[in-house]
Amino acid sequence: MNETSAARTWLRQQVGRIRPKPISPIDPLDAGLLAEPAGPPAPIIAIVTDSAAALPPEWVAELAGTGVLIVVPIPLIIGENVYSDDDAELEVHISLALAAGKPVKTSRPSPGQFERAYKAAANAGFEQIVSLHLSKKLSGTVDAAQLAAERSPIPVHVLDSATVGMGQGGGVQAAVSSALRGEDAAAVIAAAQSALSTTEIYFYVPSLEQLRRGGRISLASSWFGTVLDIKPILGVKDGAIVPLEKVRTAAKAIARLEALAAAEIAARGAAETRISLHHFGNESQARTLGDSLAAGSPGLAGATLTRLPAVLAAHAGLGVLVVVVSGAHVPPQQELAP
Repeated sequence: MNETSAARTWLRQQVGRIRPKPISPIDPLDAGLLAEPAGPPAPIIAIVTDSAAALPPEWVAELAGTGVLIVVPIPLIIGENVYSDDDAELEVHISLALAAGKPVKTSRPSPGQFERAYKAAANAGFEQIVSLHLSKKLSGTVDAAQLAAERSPIPVHVLDSATVGMGQGGGVQAAVSSALRGEDAAAVIAAAQSALSTTEIYFYVPSLEQLRRGGRISLASSWFGTVLDIKPILGVKDGAIVPLEKVRTAAKAIARLEALAAAEIAARGAAETRISLHHFGNESQARTLGDSLAAGSPGLAGATLTRLPAVLAAHAGLGVLVVVVSGAHVPPQQELAP
């Protein structure tokens, strides 16, 4: 071997020593530092609710691939026609019916609807179900769910939220978050109940007539509001709709609605509070109210805007304004657009 060849051979040997050697195939679980952090366990609890929860559609859509949430629609009856809350033209149908004085009614979902939802959750591999619904004092939905639970292939825990709208929806969101962390039924129920316990609802309706027709308030309350042209501020207490204050004009009623919600936010602390605004047929009015509340509560944890579900609008009527005040631990939803 000449001197040049020997030099080349030596150089290759040195490069071989300093060149990184390929890592031999090993099990990442045995590699210590090479192992990726484990994610949360797969959810074992499914959540079933109803369309009265007023959940933001975008938030529901994001969960579609998980199968962890099933929303059972509450039927709406206008004349002889039955509609579902996801009908794109439903707001128009209700508006025309109310303007024409036609009866607009709701019916609880059938036990069969819940039974199909529970079987779907079981077939998807979930071990148990938490079924959370609008107040028993406002609907027979809880009763229908309980009947279906007796025929479910997996255990079902039926909960009465004792509220409605995003009051109920906040409990559903907390339950879903707990389920996605892989927690058991007891933890999921506790999360839902904690969220429900921190919620207050204030709302204004231009007329009490629809609530009276649906049996949600007494005849005397409706007469008082109609004859004396009183514009009431209402709330939900212990699962029932109750009058909070009576105001003479619509403008004063909306101002008082804002004042009550603002006082509730201040008492809790803005950073610990989220608000949800519901409307039906008056989105710009609800947005203005939400923007005003947010501006008056610096550091507010969040504010969202969603249309009131048709099943609730059928009783509240057009022009309803709802403010739901809840704890900041309720998961974020779609924020109010700028």
